[in-house]
Amino acid sequence: MQTDRQAREKVDTLNQADALVFSTEKQLKEFGDKIPADKRGPIDAALTDLKAAHAAADVDGCTRGIEALNAAFQAASAEMYAAQQQSGEPASAGTRETADAEVTDVDFEEVK
Repeated sequence: MQTDRQAREKVDTLNQADALVFSTEKQLKEFGDKIPADKRGPIDAALTDLKAAHAAADVDGCTRGIEALNAAFQAASAEMYAAQQQSGEPASAGTRETADAEVTDVDFEEVK
């Protein structure tokens, strides 16, 4: 039972690391030019460390990497958000509102 729990925790941590690497790379492609250079370095370093830990299936390394990458990206995000607020630009979350505006409610009948 203990080994099952450990195996599950390992898989969950590795999956979380993999998902974080994917989402971070996607966000860097989308917002990379808006991230200040002094904040981009720690993100890139944490991302590289997390990729290495994930490739080695190092659970402890992945856990540390996840925490480091989240902290680095959060610091950059806070600075980007503050800069947007000062310049009066709308938040990037505004794109979600337009996507939701296109949703239409419809009635349906389930055929068995």
